[in-house]
Amino acid sequence: MKYSKLAVKLFVIFGIKIKNGMKARKAYETIAVTTHIVLPNDTNTLGNLFGGQLLAWMDMVASVSAQRHCRRVVVTASVNNVSFQEPILQSSIVTLEAKVSRAFSSSMEVFVDVFIEDQVSGVRRKCNEAIYTFVAVDQLGGPIHVPELIPETEEEIMRFDGALRRRQLSLILAGKMKPEDASELRKLFVKD
Repeated sequence: MKYSKLAVKLFVIFGIKIKNGMKARKAYETIAVTTHIVLPNDTNTLGNLFGGQLLAWMDMVASVSAQRHCRRVVVTASVNNVSFQEPILQSSIVTLEAKVSRAFSSSMEVFVDVFIEDQVSGVRRKCNEAIYTFVAVDQLGGPIHVPELIPETEEEIMRFDGALRRRQLSLILAGKMKPEDASELRKLFVKD
């Protein structure tokens, strides 16, 4: 996408980042939220939400978040971490909140936080979380560039900074990066 000279000047004045012809997006612009009630057909024999059902809900809300960031078709590349910290009981009100934590050239890391809500008091508590990776694709299914992400809050900055280390670790484990090339991971263990 081409911008006029006036538009480029305004981007500079207002601190708007442009890379690969795309305007950088703030993390809050990628928020996606969904709420479900755990019904009997969503549960196992113990009356707890099936882990697979929770994974499906997380994948859906995370894909909406990733799509909001890049405004393109996205596909799930990996589920990097899922933490089932406590069971979710039948009839629970479950809210899933997803937000892009970092964008790379064609991929985006998305955090999903899962909360259950007390039906009487309305108090919410976090019970699970996951980290998904999505890739933006063109009409032929090939990867395409995505805009940069601008973290603002303390949590967004922490997740943004950690995303590169998580990515490097995933690449090493997949055999796509040599450990000695993982500069961000090296900083954790080696002092220069």
